[in-house]
Amino acid sequence: MIRQVSRSTRALRRLPKAALPQVASAAVVAQPATRNAIAAYSTRSTVVQLLNNIGSKREVEQYLKYFTSVSQQQFAVIKVGGAIITDQLPELASCLAFLYHVGLYPIVLHGTGPQINELLENEGVEPEYIDGIRVTNPETMAVVRKCFLEQNLRLVTALEKMGVHARPITAGVFGADYLDKDKYQLVGKITAVNKSPVEAAIDAGYLPILTSLAETPSGQLLNVNADVAAGELAREFEPLKIVYLNEKGGIINGSTGEKVSSINLDEEYDDLMKEPWVKYGTKLKIKEIHDLLQHLPRSSSVAIINVDDLQKELFTDSGAGTLIRRGYKLINRQSLADFGNPDLLRTALLRDPEIKSGKLSVASYLKFLESTPFKSYGDEPLEVLAIVVEGKGVPKLDKFLSSKSGWLNNVTDNIFNSIKKDYNKLCWIVSENDANLAWYFSKSEGSFAKNGQILFWYGLSPEESSNLIKEFDASHIGSALSSSKESGVFSASQQARGFHNSARVRSANPNPPITQSKNEAKAKVALIGARGYTGQNLIKLIDNHPKLEISHVSSRELAGQKLQDYNKAQIVYSNLQVDDIKQLEEDGDVDMWVMALPNGVCKPFVDAIDSVGKGKSKIVDLSADYRFDTTGNWTYGLPELQDRQQIAAASRISNPGCYATAAQVAIAPLSKYIAGLPTTFGVSGYSGAGTKPSPKNDVAFLSNNLIPYSLTDHIHEREISNKLGFDVAFMPHVAQWFQGISHTVSIPIKKGSLTSRDIRNIYQERYQGEQLINVTGDIPLVRDISGKHGIVIGGFAVNSKEDRVVINATIDNLLKGAATQCLQNINLALGYGEYDGIPTNQ
Repeated sequence: MIRQVSRSTRALRRLPKAALPQVASAAVVAQPATRNAIAAYSTRSTVVQLLNNIGSKREVEQYLKYFTSVSQQQFAVIKVGGAIITDQLPELASCLAFLYHVGLYPIVLHGTGPQINELLENEGVEPEYIDGIRVTNPETMAVVRKCFLEQNLRLVTALEKMGVHARPITAGVFGADYLDKDKYQLVGKITAVNKSPVEAAIDAGYLPILTSLAETPSGQLLNVNADVAAGELAREFEPLKIVYLNEKGGIINGSTGEKVSSINLDEEYDDLMKEPWVKYGTKLKIKEIHDLLQHLPRSSSVAIINVDDLQKELFTDSGAGTLIRRGYKLINRQSLADFGNPDLLRTALLRDPEIKSGKLSVASYLKFLESTPFKSYGDEPLEVLAIVVEGKGVPKLDKFLSSKSGWLNNVTDNIFNSIKKDYNKLCWIVSENDANLAWYFSKSEGSFAKNGQILFWYGLSPEESSNLIKEFDASHIGSALSSSKESGVFSASQQARGFHNSARVRSANPNPPITQSKNEAKAKVALIGARGYTGQNLIKLIDNHPKLEISHVSSRELAGQKLQDYNKAQIVYSNLQVDDIKQLEEDGDVDMWVMALPNGVCKPFVDAIDSVGKGKSKIVDLSADYRFDTTGNWTYGLPELQDRQQIAAASRISNPGCYATAAQVAIAPLSKYIAGLPTTFGVSGYSGAGTKPSPKNDVAFLSNNLIPYSLTDHIHEREISNKLGFDVAFMPHVAQWFQGISHTVSIPIKKGSLTSRDIRNIYQERYQGEQLINVTGDIPLVRDISGKHGIVIGGFAVNSKEDRVVINATIDNLLKGAATQCLQNINLALGYGEYDGIPTNQ
């Protein structure tokens, strides 16, 4: 039965998420094995969500796919130092449980050195060492065996308490001969590895927990160094990862005192072994790892890590400990002839998005390189290829092309570090939709964002960065990380959207409000679906607007009734159909259409307006239908973060969501510093649930209550992540007040990079001149935002480790979260002052 349950569990872990509802519905009549499997799937989903807190969703999914691409016993060999079992057993068990619950089965081997010393001391036995090896006489072996069995049982028991099936394997894996019987006595040299006990444990759904005790063919127990045993296991199973858990959390550079992030052996080994701080145990450890990896596939790597950072090391690009891999030697080239193999270069260039799309051919790019000074960087198989163009002014990183393997194995870091050694200043352009955007931010000292593209740089003076921005802003942009076609660095004309600089280059808001009206004529507005709270608030705002007039309001439920709260004219609700809207558009009776309809409903009305072709009108859609538009016909209308000039020129504007507006404004200024997954805890008043009756707007049900809902994959989570260019977790709730949203946003940042004062200054600079954003040092309260037209950002708390900041933001979901923002977009699109008709009471 155990085997049946474990097989069912593992099979279910591999099911796509879409299959879960059908599986869950069958659970009522399922056998116990299936019910256990469903519980395991639920646990796995929970653990994956928790993993998302230490890295982006992309990183977690990428590494899970990578680790499950091989057989289960080839995921990882993890060597655990004895001191960790003594001092960090709960943390160790928790980390291993994480891996187990996402369907990963590491082979765990532990030592027990400190415990043996303590037991020997208690029994009055003086430990003896020769050449650093413990002499193990029969009396000592009795203590060693007892200690191994005790520590193995402790770890297995701790795992079982966490719902992990763990199997103690204390013998039968390692065959050995005496290392030197006369000198070391019962100390062994491993001669064979029996995989069967390990494979049987994993096949039955158990984590194998091994000791480093070995046996001679006659059955004599021999003591073997745990690091050596872990290496022999790795040679036999050829895992993707060999993990050494230790207290230091990695190899420490003896000269700087800093942790070594990664070592590329083929490139760095010879020079590294000459470093004055690489000696004694460190030198031996690096040499042993070098020798081990020479016999393993290049996909294998060694990680030396503290137990607390195991998940971060395994599931994020940045890692946490020291990552050691063979890699390849890096090769620099300065002409096409240097590449030797043109097919290899062509294959690498085919990864370029511009070449993939057909906008640029490989041949034309090669011709460009023939006449342009450049320097390329790459590993031997060109898994990563970088090309720096050395034209006028600041050198430009023109191409940075990496395979998935290049990202997973951190070859990208090695290449960029090599570039940085050669160039003390550099610029590059990246699409804001690039999956590795956070990595590019981490490599830069400053950035400047425009519609769809971000300019990065490092090493520039304030004057140089200012000139670079002006050139970027005024010139014609080509595709991100692609060749320049002009004599300057850049090539396409769009306006600025955002700016940040870790070097603290002071700058006014790069996207200032448009406060002056260019249009003195009045305009007619038609509201389709004006029954809801947002429509009612927009009507009040238009009633006080100096130049806007309502010409039509359409609502099926209110057709024939008089429009309330509008005093400029007598307006009666109608029930406009598609043909009616088309006729109004043909007659030119409407300047601005506002779609205040539920999600998924407004397309026929938009299509009717679009079908006229030469209509003069513009559209603002309040639903989510066009927030993810990829045709280029719709502009996302968040004026404080988007390009105001583009909104002003747009004829089709998608109004952002209420939660999404506040979250983006709260997170965007820290994009440069983010080192993990921002998490947003949002609570809205029940007006956000609309007017259609449901538990989320039932006052009685909400009394003394808080309702969580759509805790993953909410449409606003997708919207926030899509517009910021990186993953953000969002958890919405409904509370018992009527209107207003409170966001508490937890943002992982680079350790020690910012103080609370720094953060507040960043926000004040970024939102300088924004009349609808107020930055305060206090924690904003939701009761103070109700009925107000802006956003208040405050809190700015940094934790004691200086690696996380918490920010609070409040917004009225009906006003700046909907109607007020809609009016901003109408004003911009019709050429009025952005704040016309909007009260200035925040």
